[in-house]
Amino acid sequence: MSDGTNRAVNSIITYLTTDGGAWTTEDKLNAALDMFLPAMRAGNPNLDAQRISRMVRERISIANEEAIVLDDGSERQPWLPDLRGELDWPFWGRYKEYLHIKRGFPPAVVNRLDVVTDDILGRLESPKRPGEWDRRGLVVGQVQSGKTSNYTGLICKALDSGFKVIIILAGMHNSLRSQTQLRIDESALGKDSKTKKPYGVGEINRVGRAIAHSLTDNSESGDFKLETARKATVQLGSDPLVLVVKKHSSVLATLLKWVTSGNATSLPSDSRSLVRNIPMLLIDDEADSASINTKDLTSDPTKINELIRRILASFEQSAYVGYTATPFANLFIDSSSVSEELGPDLFPRDFIVGLTPPSNYVGPKQVFGSADAEPGTPEAAGLPITRTIDDYGDWMPDLHKKAHLPAQDLPASLRTAMRCFVVGCAARNARGDEAEHKSMLIHVTRFVDVQGLVKGQVNDELLGLRHQIDGGDPTLLRELRHLWETEFLPTTKKIVGIHTPFREEENAPVPFEMIEAELKRAVSKIEVRAVNGSAKDGLAYNEHKNGLSLIAVGGDKLSRGLTLEGLMVSYYLRASRMYDTLMQMARWFGYRVGYEDLCRVWIKNEARNWYAHIAAASEELRQDLSYMAASGSTPRDFGLRVQTHPSALEITARNKAGAGREV
Repeated sequence: MSDGTNRAVNSIITYLTTDGGAWTTEDKLNAALDMFLPAMRAGNPNLDAQRISRMVRERISIANEEAIVLDDGSERQPWLPDLRGELDWPFWGRYKEYLHIKRGFPPAVVNRLDVVTDDILGRLESPKRPGEWDRRGLVVGQVQSGKTSNYTGLICKALDSGFKVIIILAGMHNSLRSQTQLRIDESALGKDSKTKKPYGVGEINRVGRAIAHSLTDNSESGDFKLETARKATVQLGSDPLVLVVKKHSSVLATLLKWVTSGNATSLPSDSRSLVRNIPMLLIDDEADSASINTKDLTSDPTKINELIRRILASFEQSAYVGYTATPFANLFIDSSSVSEELGPDLFPRDFIVGLTPPSNYVGPKQVFGSADAEPGTPEAAGLPITRTIDDYGDWMPDLHKKAHLPAQDLPASLRTAMRCFVVGCAARNARGDEAEHKSMLIHVTRFVDVQGLVKGQVNDELLGLRHQIDGGDPTLLRELRHLWETEFLPTTKKIVGIHTPFREEENAPVPFEMIEAELKRAVSKIEVRAVNGSAKDGLAYNEHKNGLSLIAVGGDKLSRGLTLEGLMVSYYLRASRMYDTLMQMARWFGYRVGYEDLCRVWIKNEARNWYAHIAAASEELRQDLSYMAASGSTPRDFGLRVQTHPSALEITARNKAGAGREV
């Protein structure tokens, strides 16, 4: 989408929603178009009024329900309402504007984010309250549903209200930590943490002092280092500090050493050495990964769990908020587990917030259907975008070893999936999305060496397609036309009747001739990249202002947290028998506004059935949370239940099950 189109859409939405509501009549929308378009066309004569009208309708029609909250506020005094009117909220103000103007978030989504982040912040403690306090909470979202936007909003409001140190634990891989740092640079700090140039929200001029510093940067090697911290001119307790670090024992140990050396003090009335009067907020992204104590509850905790608790225990005033889409392991933590030296375990004793995604979210229930729904209904079947893989055995056997050599010929299903991606990219170009990111995921092995071989094979196939399209090969063009007319057009018609946000009048099918005209430009832009521990390719979407088109080949690094922008086609063979791991591997969930019908998930039939079961189990867990919230229960009142699988699957790894037991 062009900047001119984006500006026109945002200007019209701002006009239509200035009173806090949304447009209510066709006349009001048409009047707004008549008002704004003539002036905007002076600089952008090709602005399409119909496309702008469609995008305005899409964004304004998005709905977002309230969050579900379990709370134990017995030791907390209300503080946020009294403070709200005293502050200018510069960090939050510019982030809110950025989401609306630059990121195109629907008004209802931004408003709900404002409400729920206020709610979470208020369940912490006032950073201005003296003395010792410690808050523990958990925020549960869905995979790829906007948890990062939520905790970024919380960080902005925490900075505005007086928290002096923000620590974000961002996964276990450099790539995910780097991606998270980039999001924090863009949405909270307002500057590139590596170059120090204005970036993202920093390019928005607002009244108010929004100054915070980072001792980490967005390069792959930009994690926390003692030398960097010691050289920094800003000290703990002056201007706010924001640190994005990996969940790695050596990094956390270094951070703990820096926090306590020279900053912790003892008082005559308290022999403990603490960092005093410097309120700290710790955000634990993917809180069910690595943070859980997987040792016997009576023994010493696992190292990362221990270090997180030591960091929390080092601050006189601390708040811990875990974020996850798969909270099973967190809910199994023994709520009574306490160490004299480390303090309590990471059970969310003070609150659990269950986020509800907006109506345009495409999640497990939408993709795979629900095992609990009535058979034969659209709810039971899910969207018609999944395709079965049954021809991979010779190429990538289920139990292959790290020295496996894939058969020379790619499976026909993978070749078709790649053609779907090329055609889908061309279709998005024809719909006006030529500058948007477009991605394909290939996740078939956990072994890095085998991934490298797969990358080579996929690259060879892509080069062949590019050569044939450049030369106008009639056989391939007939094949792609057949694919468009038999695979895509029928799917588009079906989705119109199932997925409410996708409307036929706003996503009318285009003839193949329009697709054919875009094929060369689409295929020539696609790159193949490996995403694993030894790959140097990376993703770096932010470096491609005109959109990056890529096929990402990977394994574990694609399994948790890492976002593939504009993901359209997924080819997935990896097997896991745990609910949480399976759900985290499903990177295809998220927001696909305007191209839901072009998305495809290629998967084994067995795994498809597993996902349908997990969708039902996750929905039941949310219903239990809702019931507990309605009854005024606290997180500790009674155990949360998670539906087991009758045969093959486990809820989480057995060493993460903690206090969980089968009943």
